[in-house]
Amino acid sequence: MKDNQALIVVDVQKDFLETGALPVKDGSQVVPVINRISPKFKHVVFTQDWHPQGHISFASSHPGKAPYSTIDVSYGKQVLWPEHCVQNTVGAEFADGLNTENGDCFVKKGAHSDIDSYSAFLEADRKTKTDLGVWLKSQGITEVFVCGLATDFCVRWTAIDAADEGFKVYLIEDASRGIDVNGSLDEARAEWKKRGIKIIDSSEIN
Repeated sequence: MKDNQALIVVDVQKDFLETGALPVKDGSQVVPVINRISPKFKHVVFTQDWHPQGHISFASSHPGKAPYSTIDVSYGKQVLWPEHCVQNTVGAEFADGLNTENGDCFVKKGAHSDIDSYSAFLEADRKTKTDLGVWLKSQGITEVFVCGLATDFCVRWTAIDAADEGFKVYLIEDASRGIDVNGSLDEARAEWKKRGIKIIDSSEIN
């Protein structure tokens, strides 16, 4: 790959696999695909959901509320999830077998108790930025290839915010898996199309 290209691997963590707290169907199937393509990139970013106990996105933090329901919070609608990817727990670890040795940037997100964070660039309040955009630009990156879990949430928003930051964005479909809550996959694809994000297969990466 070219020096101006980076791979962003989003949240391939144990709690998002089939036996995890917030399972994504066939989530483990992305691991061999990512392992195959990551050595083709000079720069590889790995992100992790990294929530404190009692996080705002946990249904258990809102008595009487069920997982996958929504509430209104200061920054808009918030989907409530089962507790997942709690800091320093097994579920927050990278998936077994995922090769992270070639990663040169690691981003922990969702660490603020009162703000959720799907994107690796910008938290859900749409104001609080991570350092990822600055780091990518410091490395001369102009194109990013995004994959991981889940397609319609953290992958979706990472791709959108990368495009909004001025990067050319490719979404690697076979290296991602989704949840599809209330049509969220169709919404994601519509947003990507609007921003010129290209959906590709890993076989297209040379």
